[in-house]
Amino acid sequence: MRRHEFQPGRLIAGLVLLLAGVLYLVETTGEADLPWYAVIPMTVGGLTLAALVGLVTYAVRRDRRDRISESSDR
Repeated sequence: MRRHEFQPGRLIAGLVLLLAGVLYLVETTGEADLPWYAVIPMTVGGLTLAALVGLVTYAVRRDRRDRISESSDR
């Protein structure tokens, strides 16, 4: 398998959705009584955080790529 670049936004999104699934599983088994309005904002907030991290990562990589191309053009 070829190596690919690390994408922290996707990692955060995956972990948030995994946590939401585990919380619903715990609620289904009867271990805890979690209201829906506790899990939904957590999921939305986590996905928002993942989007922001993804945008920052993209901006940093684009800036780095532009700097490398400028220095090779000179």
